[in-house]
Amino acid sequence: RALTDSFEPGSTMKPITVATALEAGRVTPQTLIDTGNGRLTIAGATISDTHAYGTLTVEGVIQKSSNIGSTKISQRLSAQEMWTTYTALGFGQKPQIDFPGAVSGRVRPYKTWRPIEQATMSYGYGLSASLFQMARSYTAFAHDGQIIGATMLKRAEPAQGVQVFSPAHAAAVRKMLQMAAGPGGTGQKAQTVGYSVGGKSGTAHKQVGKGYASNRYRSWFTGMAPIENPRIIVAVMIDEPTAG
Repeated sequence: RALTDSFEPGSTMKPITVATALEAGRVTPQTLIDTGNGRLTIAGATISDTHAYGTLTVEGVIQKSSNIGSTKISQRLSAQEMWTTYTALGFGQKPQIDFPGAVSGRVRPYKTWRPIEQATMSYGYGLSASLFQMARSYTAFAHDGQIIGATMLKRAEPAQGVQVFSPAHAAAVRKMLQMAAGPGGTGQKAQTVGYSVGGKSGTAHKQVGKGYASNRYRSWFTGMAPIENPRIIVAVMIDEPTAG
């Protein structure tokens, strides 16, 4: 299922939105983003946060997982810039891996994006990816900004990647992932004894017909360790978690 099923990834996309904006020079990690009272209306649709966070830094947007913060960062980007990054990271692309049935997921052509769709894609709604694609996309943060080709078997030669983000911006996002998995973050339970961990959680309402179920979710987490010099990336998806 990690390779053959695709889902909306939710907030695990937010670090990618931030990295795109860092790379484009539209924000720095300390840029202040006003998320207001936790509600934002775009073209008649309301985007909400779990709490009213007021003004957050870009780092804080990731740490607290603010949908409004992510939206406002994405509003500094063009649809084409976001689409180009998604494509470079393998989203909407057939995985180059020797496994039958590996799905490409779905990213619609940027020319068709409405403003509300550009907003929701920034926090992982309106596009789909497999768990494998999500894990692979985070190699760009773990490997100094390079997206790494995936193999089923270990290879002797070192991994060669394609540069998507600068090493400095990849390091900046790693710090945000560490904050998200640390005190005050949304992914604190990812911490393990003896290793420094960074990562991002995501919760996406499940699609039912043309809408979303209010009480049925998929939960995601994509993270890496040790955060200073990552050697491993782990991605987890739970379909309809219940009982806390």
